[in-house]
Amino acid sequence: MTTTVNPDLTSRFKDATLTRLGSGSIGAKAREILLAQQTIPKIVPAEFPGIKVCLPRTTILTTELFDAFMLGNGLHPKVLAGMSDGEIGEAFVQAEMPAEYGEELSVLACRRDCPLAVRSSPVLAAHPLSGVFATKLIPNNHRAQQQRLCELASAIKLIWASAFFAKARAYFADFGQSVAEVSMAVIVQEVVGQPSGDRFYPCISGLARSHNFYPSGQARPEEGTVALALGLGKTINDGGLVWSYGPDHPSAPPPFYDLGDLLKYTQTLFWAVNLGKPDNMDRTREEQYLVQEGLPEAEADGALKFLVSTYNLGSDRLHSGLAGKGPRALTFAPLLGSRLGGFNRLLCRLLELFKQALDSPVAIEFAVNLDRHRGLPAQLALLQVQPMLVPHEKAEVAAEEMLGPDVLVASEAVLGNGRRENIRDIVFLKPERFDVASTRLIAHQLASINAPLEDLGGEYLLVGFGRWGTSDPWLGMPVGWNQISAARAIIEVTLPNIASDLSQGSHFFQYLLSYQILYLAVEDGSSYQINWEWLRRQEIVTETEYVAHVRAAQPLDIRVDGASSRGVIRFASPAGPG
Repeated sequence: MTTTVNPDLTSRFKDATLTRLGSGSIGAKAREILLAQQTIPKIVPAEFPGIKVCLPRTTILTTELFDAFMLGNGLHPKVLAGMSDGEIGEAFVQAEMPAEYGEELSVLACRRDCPLAVRSSPVLAAHPLSGVFATKLIPNNHRAQQQRLCELASAIKLIWASAFFAKARAYFADFGQSVAEVSMAVIVQEVVGQPSGDRFYPCISGLARSHNFYPSGQARPEEGTVALALGLGKTINDGGLVWSYGPDHPSAPPPFYDLGDLLKYTQTLFWAVNLGKPDNMDRTREEQYLVQEGLPEAEADGALKFLVSTYNLGSDRLHSGLAGKGPRALTFAPLLGSRLGGFNRLLCRLLELFKQALDSPVAIEFAVNLDRHRGLPAQLALLQVQPMLVPHEKAEVAAEEMLGPDVLVASEAVLGNGRRENIRDIVFLKPERFDVASTRLIAHQLASINAPLEDLGGEYLLVGFGRWGTSDPWLGMPVGWNQISAARAIIEVTLPNIASDLSQGSHFFQYLLSYQILYLAVEDGSSYQINWEWLRRQEIVTETEYVAHVRAAQPLDIRVDGASSRGVIRFASPAGPG
């Protein structure tokens, strides 16, 4: 695609914060960006001196482009039905972009001042779609405009292709919908961040939620929760290590057993856009232009001054900031302390405004650029604002029901509301065999058990160790949703000495909400433990080295009460139902 560029068109795209290509629909995410643009003026700058709230320069490619691309290249869903994800991705990347939009796309590729994020904005949005479709970040820094245009076009086509990948097909099939109904708009947004050598990333990525599904201590669900990470937001979306806190209690003690665990289990790696030559030239790979680095690199870039605490061996204490030579811990203490205290107040204000605008609990995705020497001035950029799905079904669980001979497990940290009384199948990780070094292999074994259950329309209770859906195999189970898609209730047993906070910002978490999965977390060493003896006595359907599938004689009684944060699973006792 080679085009000349109209200077007037270039000026329009350069000067406007929000632009649009085509006359079709813009999709759900794009509508939320429009809402953010309308809400930003309500923030009074005097309340938060030194922090500017903004929207990154954004262009919305409407569904008109998607429809023209599909028709012009003969990419009908029936043609794609028998292809693998790799084949679909390659077919889309090789296909031609609609020529009538070449000039506008060339204008987007003209801007070399920062990388671009290319994201989906599907029109079919009856359910939350976070993580269903691809997102791709491109450096957009090649000296040749034609090369930048090719990179942008390939990224857009990958987003379109992801609507037909196996994950999307399975997701919509579960809701009785077909990917043939999907019409995809695309958002092209400037990446918020700062360059440091061949790396480009923001000091902070974050997700603020007005509802907290796992409140602890004195926190209440309606007070919300915030997750912060160094670098790109991929760390949060992938369920990696982040710093979580309640916005009403930003200085509350962190949920770690001791300082040693805090140093070990806070974020140590971050994602950035690679401005240099990519290691992988696969254009169908989402992470093609991303790189993962450690805290020493971020410190060399000057990005940690307002994000870390330093461990002092002599006093056996953490001190806010970079003073001293001890180990660094990403606690965000300088940011949340009095020095930059307006930051947390601003997040609370944004949550309040968007709750009013949407008349719903909300989740706000944002990125922050700090002055790396002085902290302020700072820029908080709104990337996405979306309503949260908060289940309202009720199933009360009294405290006295959580103990007894017919209790399989009970929990005081749960997700969801409701009751399931039809599940007999239980898939569990064998506790005597579990090994964090083998979690990727265990994930494959889970998939082999899940597939026939899914095909038969079966549902099961899933029991395992560590955080489900994390991208870090040392934190728990790095499963994709398609590997456990028939699970309708999940038990997470926290790993010894690892903080028990659950990743509320991850894409996996969104699947739990979408499918209304009942989720119970059991802390290692707590008074509520799994009755493994009963599990082992059940009929074995199939088993692998690490995983067992058993079937109970009678259905389980699974109840989760989100209001009280209590959950219980009872089995039928020999005398009758419990």
